[in-house]
Amino acid sequence: MSLLSLERFGVALRGREIFRDVDLTIAPGEFVGLIGPNGAGKTTLMRAALGLIAAEGRSSLAEMAPRLRAKAAAWMPQAREIAWPVSVETLVMLGRVPHLGAGQRATAEDHAATDAAIERMGLAPLRQRAATRLSGGEAARALIARALAQETPLLMADEPTAGLDPAHQISTMETFAALAAQGKSCLVSLHDLGLAVRHCTRLVLLAPGGGLVADGAPAEVLTPERLDAVFGIEAAWRDGEGGPIFQPMRVTR
Repeated sequence: MSLLSLERFGVALRGREIFRDVDLTIAPGEFVGLIGPNGAGKTTLMRAALGLIAAEGRSSLAEMAPRLRAKAAAWMPQAREIAWPVSVETLVMLGRVPHLGAGQRATAEDHAATDAAIERMGLAPLRQRAATRLSGGEAARALIARALAQETPLLMADEPTAGLDPAHQISTMETFAALAAQGKSCLVSLHDLGLAVRHCTRLVLLAPGGGLVADGAPAEVLTPERLDAVFGIEAAWRDGEGGPIFQPMRVTR
């Protein structure tokens, strides 16, 4: 069983090829980090996989009807803008919309899912605050909570740790890892390779003009040769108490 399947997948924007011939399958229980330099197509790949922009090839999610897709995958874009001054609780409750029929009021199950997401992201003290009055980091956590409340088998997030302080970066990654441990899956784009190595079970590496260049366990993907060729950096691996630690050392070009 796969939660996302891409076959010979490619995107061209404004006459420029972003990537092509990407084959990718995500199964239950995986925490997949999507990594690569700026311009490699990480955001584009996720948006196209959801059917939000045109693509060549096949995406199992893009083939679904919108309502079914909203029950299959939750999406947290990189943009953090919140337009309406609704409470944090109301914002998070919006994640339950795919589960409600036309005109149906929220059920006890919907409220329970909302409460659980608020607690999981440490937002209980902000529950009644207007979402437009949140800091950037607080808004990011509220939007992650909305995606969690959706209770989908797959969660896709574009740079979800951007703007968070170190403690909330770690707790957010631990939340995604816990979802994977429960049998769900997460596909998360990241620039912080240290966070990706420490928490993700699998990394998918994109390179500008090269598409998907590596897919596997972190230590298998982030080889010295690839770090130099794709990122232009040298890094070291060392053993840590909680597992391997990845430490960038210097720029190579």
